[in-house]
Amino acid sequence: QVQPVESGGGLVQAGGSLRLSCAASGSIFSLNAMGWYRQAPGTQRKLVASITNGGGSNLVDSVKGRFTISRDNAKNTVYLQMNSLKPEDTAVYYCNTVPLLLPNSWGQGTQVTVSS
Repeated sequence: QVQPVESGGGLVQAGGSLRLSCAASGSIFSLNAMGWYRQAPGTQRKLVASITNGGGSNLVDSVKGRFTISRDNAKNTVYLQMNSLKPEDTAVYYCNTVPLLLPNSWGQGTQVTVSS
């Protein structure tokens, strides 16, 4: 089963920036809305940003004004530009369809750690 491949995470100081990438080949990913989810230790995985196949985006309030989601359909890639990072953004970030269509299709995720 095809799984997304996330990359671009790392350790950054508060106020810094990171750009995450998600390579997601397969029609189920290219034909559907995609999103970035994150999971902090001891918490459930939550959707933070989503983008339709046509480019319409939506972000949760806690990241509005700081994060931007985009996609390049020709490259089967979804991006998450994260600016003004805060320690509470620390989590493993995953991408997948929105809504989740294949519950067992999660990739390995990419760790984002923001130090204060």
